[in-house]
This record gives sequence, structure tokens and C-alpha cells, in this order.
Amino acid sequence: MIYFIGAGSGDPDLITVKAKNILEIADVVLYTGSLVPKEVLKWCREDAVIKSSAKMRYGEIFQILEENSDKVVARVHTGDPTLYSTLAKQIKFLKSKNIDYEIISGVSAVFGAGASLGIEYTITGVSQTLILTRVEGRTPNPESLDNILNCKNSSLVFYLSIRLIDKLTKRALELGYPKDTPCWVVERATWRDEKIYKGRVDTIGDMVKGVKGVALILLGEFLNQEERVPSHLYNKDYN
Repeated sequence: MIYFIGAGSGDPDLITVKAKNILEIADVVLYTGSLVPKEVLKWCREDAVIKSSAKMRYGEIFQILEENSDKVVARVHTGDPTLYSTLAKQIKFLKSKNIDYEIISGVSAVFGAGASLGIEYTITGVSQTLILTRVEGRTPNPESLDNILNCKNSSLVFYLSIRLIDKLTKRALELGYPKDTPCWVVERATWRDEKIYKGRVDTIGDMVKGVKGVALILLGEFLNQEERVPSHLYNKDYN
């Protein structure tokens, strides 16, 4: 059985109990070495075969999965394996070989960042929609940046886009975002060396010039954390 495990957003303690239980019995552990904290591997058996996929191509990954399909294999991804993980391609291969698999959820960086910031993404009267996306670079995005930014009553979170933040903020201003619209960056959310930058759409670019690694960009009025209307759920008149 192949288990796709979400290792969480960075803090090794954010791994789920279910994922920890699999790591403790896994014969083979194939982890995303460039992103998954090595502390997550402390639960692995001493005799487990542990390999990093950081420099592997698909063929090498597929070969390891197939050759060990009669064992317990933990394929460890960062965050949650259903987001920006190339999971679909790996599952397609396993299906073609009739190899059983299971997906174990993890804490995505968007939720780790929200916890670090102490915010809610859904603010009554401001935003009831959370959009997780990326700015198009070398990897194309079928949804245009304009369409995404036109969702001004949504909470916008951009993955894998820190090098393109000037493109993002410039276009947001061109589309009529007020200059004081909050725009925050969380670098390495929940890791020990996590850094938080709180700016505005017109200033954040200069604040994060030195950030080149893993970071999230949050954009929108929701960051003010001010309800426009009271929540009905806790209203004394709500029945």
C-alpha cells in the first residue's frame, strides 16, 4: 500500500496522528526533501529505507513506488498532498499498475499561516470565499490574474508567487484596489524561522525584496478582521 501523507506546513508537531502512525510502520519513506522538515522523520523505524525525492524525476519516483508496492510506503509531501503536489500524476501511475493507495490529509500552509497571524479567512459581510491560487510564471495558470483579482470580496491567498509579487500588486492597483488594501506575506509558515511581513498593496513589494523561498501572499480587506454586519449565529435574536 502506498500512503500519500501530508507532513503539515512546517511545524513537525502539526502532522496528524494518522500520518504519524503510518510513518512508525513504514518500510519505505519517500519524502519531499526540499520542503518537508527532517524532524518529521523522527517517527520512522530505524531500519526503514528513507529517500528524498528532491532531485528525482517522475520515472525514478514511479520506479520506487512500483518496486515497493508490496510493502508499506509513505510518500510524504509538504502541507496537504492535494495542493500543489503533483499528486494526480502519481495516482494516475498507480492506477495504471493496479497499486493500492490512500491519501492522508495534512495541514496546508494557508491554515498554518492563518493560525500564525491569528486571523479568520471568512469575515461576515466582507468575505465568505477563500481563493487559493498562484500568479502565472513559468507554470501557466488557466485562470487569468485579472479574473482572480476581480473577486474583490474574496480572501485571496497566493502560493508559489513571491518572486512575482510586483506583477501581482501592480495589476491589483491598476484594477482599482485602494492603496491601503492590506497585503501580507508569511515566509515559511509555522517553521521555527517563520517571518511575517504586514504591508499594503502599494508597499509590500519593497518589504519582501529579500524573500526568495517558500512564502504565501495574502491580499484583501479580510485582513482588517472587521465585520461589516454581525454574525447571525451568535446574535441574541437569532432563532
